[in-house]
Amino acid sequence: MPVSAVDCVQPALQRTRDQLFRPFRLGQWSRLALVGFLAAELHISGCNFNGFNFPVSHPRRGNELTSTFAPFPHFDPARIAQFAALFAAIVAVAIVLFFIFLYLNSVFRFILFDSVLKKSCSISQGWSRWHRAGRRYFLWQIVLIIAEGLFLGVLLGVPLALAAALGWFRNADEHLARSVLGVICLIGLFLVFLLLAAAVQLLAKDFLVPIMALEDVDFADGWSRLMALMRPEPGKYAIYLLLKIVLTIAAAIVFGILTLIPILALVVPAALAVFAGYKAGLGWNVTTVSVAVIFGGMLMAVLVYVVALVSVPATVFFPAFSIYFFASRYPKLDALLNPPPPVSELPPVIDAPPPDSPPLPPSPEPIG
Repeated sequence: MPVSAVDCVQPALQRTRDQLFRPFRLGQWSRLALVGFLAAELHISGCNFNGFNFPVSHPRRGNELTSTFAPFPHFDPARIAQFAALFAAIVAVAIVLFFIFLYLNSVFRFILFDSVLKKSCSISQGWSRWHRAGRRYFLWQIVLIIAEGLFLGVLLGVPLALAAALGWFRNADEHLARSVLGVICLIGLFLVFLLLAAAVQLLAKDFLVPIMALEDVDFADGWSRLMALMRPEPGKYAIYLLLKIVLTIAAAIVFGILTLIPILALVVPAALAVFAGYKAGLGWNVTTVSVAVIFGGMLMAVLVYVVALVSVPATVFFPAFSIYFFASRYPKLDALLNPPPPVSELPPVIDAPPPDSPPLPPSPEPIG
């Protein structure tokens, strides 16, 4: 019988306690942290790490401006070319890393689902089992990104093109009220777009992944079967999404506070190193930019993994929450979540031969 989203919270908490603390296994905890990081199942807030700025040179004496703030510093074509090449290399590496992470995210989404379902995490076995399904989900994520980009382009491009055709940009003072109203409408449409995109992504990772995993289908057939399951009770799924948003916000607050101390323990030494570089007179050049990018990336990776370690309970709870909700509506998942108890086989009954009748007492001798 389908259960409500609220009724799934307690079983999900119980499953999280059983998997993580009964007994506690450090190896499984660390593996789940890596799986949660690569599956993008982190629920924290306040993880915006700002960069540090180096001055190009020390201020000169008097009121003379340094080359940093001069409107047109010494133009060096060779140096500009070096920075342009470095920027292009950084952009190219970022694009490659994005698609690598997207592929890993697609596979590890299935590994996380399997780990929570079985209460056991094995990355090597999970990769060999789920990389085929992960490729299909990777294709879905690319299609989703392209569709979102096209939809957003139409959503913002068409109103801006109409405004330009009507001359609102040429005579802005005459159309100030209409421009303000148009901006408000665009912001509202953009927020609706973000909500719809977030809802699609939640439905995909919570419900499309189990269907693709258990039925070995591609994302098109998986969405078709998911829509068929959602059609009888769309309100229950809407309540599920709303409750998950509330739980995600609560988890972001709790784990954001818990991760504050380890984040400071890593960021403060890095800030001191930056300050030491500032005092030593380091300036921006190809070498310092390259070093900053490399060590900044390493620091970011360490920070994210530390956050993932702290957030392991949330990493297990949210997939468990979706599994309990969907299992009551998806029989194949329910059969794995609640297997029937094993039937104990009784030993065969062997008919024993009837016991031998005791011997009769001897007949008494006749008297006389």
